[in-house]
Amino acid sequence: MSLDSNFYPRRRFLGQCCAAVGATGLLSSLAQMRLMGAVAGSTSGPNGTSAAEPDFKGLVCLYLNGGNDTNNLIIPNDSSGYASYARSRGSLALTREDLLGINPATTDGRAWGMHPAMGSLQELFVGGQVAMLANVGTLLAPTTKAQYQARSVPLPPQLFSHSDQTVQWQSSVPDRAFETGWGGRLADLTNVFNENNDISMTITLNGQNSFQVGREVVQFAVRPEGALNLWWHDNPGDESAVVRLDAMADMMHGNDANLFRAAFGQSTGRALENSALLAEVLKNAAPSTVTFPDTDLGQQLQMIAQLISVREQLGLRRQIFFARLGGWDLHDSQIDAHAELLAELSDAMKAFYEATSSLGVQDKVTTFTASDFGRTLVANGDGSDHGWGSHHLIMGGAVKGGDFYGRMPNLTVDGPDDTEQGRWIPTVSVDEYNATLARWFGVADSDLPLVLPNIGRFASRDLGFMK
Repeated sequence: MSLDSNFYPRRRFLGQCCAAVGATGLLSSLAQMRLMGAVAGSTSGPNGTSAAEPDFKGLVCLYLNGGNDTNNLIIPNDSSGYASYARSRGSLALTREDLLGINPATTDGRAWGMHPAMGSLQELFVGGQVAMLANVGTLLAPTTKAQYQARSVPLPPQLFSHSDQTVQWQSSVPDRAFETGWGGRLADLTNVFNENNDISMTITLNGQNSFQVGREVVQFAVRPEGALNLWWHDNPGDESAVVRLDAMADMMHGNDANLFRAAFGQSTGRALENSALLAEVLKNAAPSTVTFPDTDLGQQLQMIAQLISVREQLGLRRQIFFARLGGWDLHDSQIDAHAELLAELSDAMKAFYEATSSLGVQDKVTTFTASDFGRTLVANGDGSDHGWGSHHLIMGGAVKGGDFYGRMPNLTVDGPDDTEQGRWIPTVSVDEYNATLARWFGVADSDLPLVLPNIGRFASRDLGFMK
């Protein structure tokens, strides 16, 4: 089956231009002009004399590195559903009496419960601040079991590889060589809203990632403790370190006939200046009124909350953040380790939501999870193997919470949604998930292919979980 003949109907030319991902400069500029015009037109004052600035919006990606087993995140909680689940899960089955019951607004007749370690997020789900997106994964086209078995539609390459699926999730272009991430392309398009580019609108709290790689906007790394410093300058009271830093800054700004050395010096000099600027801004930030858990993810989200609190001082009206929690590749000893990870995720997310509420931006900040893939329903000993489709969490005041979106799979091994061993074929594409978030962030439908080149292959650009 040809992708060209079947999946590029009305927007074939635009789709092919955008599909190259790297050749979107002109289109991005035109889209930015449309964004500016739309904002000016919708917020202009009397007689068009004044135009308010666009509202602030922040997007936070929580990447669960290693592949989260969401078969134990959401569990059937009716008698027949739980009995079938327990038979298939074997050693990984949770006790039904321990499940945290939830009642999604939309139901297919099955009852559901959350993992007992997810008490904090259960509270937010019941309160309407958290939604669940069911069975989402990387796809090149809508795919049924019959099509999967016949290989009559193209499939994402290296489906069960950590590194490949991580890049595909974060780039949203699984059928092309990775050049940029969808968060980076989103930043390239929406950076027009920001007044100042000294500090990037894309900030990572956990090292480099594919998600935030852009053509124009460069991801800026920050530690949970604050701005990055040279390793010997972590103690600002050390006079010798200050002397060395000043000397290095002079060197970076000096003239050099060698173009490569000059470019390196300019880049390093800017990085030092930006880190110093951010450190000064954060030093004057108001202390948080929320106590975050003293965990890896808790510390990352606490710093993200601080960075949001100083957005006006930084001149940023759009921000995209990346946090990462590892340890989810649980081929053995899964029960206890998975419970600890889910508790860390749940408690940190709740604290972060409370922090955004204390800042008055809970409806301006949306947090969403992503992961390499799901895992098999069938246990391999006391762990699980690499899967495909999985469930994800979306949190924020602008989220239509307390509900499931997409379609929960038929949890029958070898059933209509299973490739084998309980590896669910996704019924929602990563592109549709990301498009819903991008639209909320301010991207028009006509400009979505600039951010998500493959979106035209799928039925929905809005899954309905955002207000």
